Amino acid sequence: MHRPSPQSVSRRQFLAASASTAAAAGTVLAGAPFVATASKTDSQIILGEGDHQFEAQHDWPQLPEKYDWQTTHNVAVDEAGNLYVIHEGRAELKDHPSIFVFDDQGRFLRAFGSQFQGGGHGIEVRKEGSEEFLYVCAYQQVKSFAKLTLTGETVWQQFAPMESGVYADGEAENPQKVWGRDRFLPTNFAFLDDGGFLLADGYGSFYIHRYDKDGKWVSKFGGPGEGKGKFATPHGIWIDRRPGREEQVAICDRAHHTVQYLTLDGDYLDTLTGYGLPANIDTWQDLLVVPELHARISILDEKNNVVARLGDDAARIKSVKGIRNDRQQWKDGRFVHPHDACFASDGSLFVAEWVSTGRITKLKRLS
Repeated sequence: MHRPSPQSVSRRQFLAASASTAAAAGTVLAGAPFVATASKTDSQIILGEGDHQFEAQHDWPQLPEKYDWQTTHNVAVDEAGNLYVIHEGRAELKDHPSIFVFDDQGRFLRAFGSQFQGGGHGIEVRKEGSEEFLYVCAYQQVKSFAKLTLTGETVWQQFAPMESGVYADGEAENPQKVWGRDRFLPTNFAFLDDGGFLLADGYGSFYIHRYDKDGKWVSKFGGPGEGKGKFATPHGIWIDRRPGREEQVAICDRAHHTVQYLTLDGDYLDTLTGYGLPANIDTWQDLLVVPELHARISILDEKNNVVARLGDDAARIKSVKGIRNDRQQWKDGRFVHPHDACFASDGSLFVAEWVSTGRITKLKRLS
């Protein structure tokens, strides 16, 4: 997706939260609409209504036979409309790429990123001057984040910021598949106007790290806690720059089922409730999208009122075990575990789901 140019150029948490906090996920934002069910027109699957109608095209991009879909995690779109998909992958398949690239018709273009295999997670496209770059982060045993060209060449790659003072000895030099609040398990990026960026350690320390335009660590905020600037799995992060709003940081505090708003310096401002394990954030014009692991996509207007909830299958997903591993139980027009969603330039959406065989759905905007 197009990013504002800088001025310079375990799921263990998921399983625990799902079992213990269903009531919190069931609340609804004030003014939220009813959840529209899927309808079919000939072969089309239509979600939403009014100004927010989409055609659901499940399994939209196709991979060559030599590659396999594994657990899909995140998606991003460049200025040309090409879609970048990162999946976690399996650590034992060291030569298999973790990043796939498709054109705006869903045709395969290229693959790369085997260095993230077994831990691939966050991916974003950022324009810096006249050139676009990929920012990628990985968790599990990889515990790394990197800046790449759009064809996969590494500009730089880094590991745990030991200067932050929150990580166990050796976490940067010898990453292991160990989880904890003193471990580095990054999940996503948000880009600042000064050329720097924020990096969410969503599965590790629960801190948000700030880096300058050269990729050097500057400071941190957040950490573990019960909300209001403290987090339980700060999984997704975004700078909300929608027209008419003051620029703020939005963070999916996933295990608390909330989205928190903070200043760019990390001071607490507000909390949005009524989500089911919110995972990530993206914006387009005056809209904001929140994919929820509890089986739906929420779309908010410029006042952060929910104007659409798409593909809702939360009740079934929370009550029936094993659906993420069994395609036979997936339903057209319903989601299983949306992990990321990003807007295309026309307001269509791409959705990546946390399912074992991978699934990318295009929600083609009709309104």
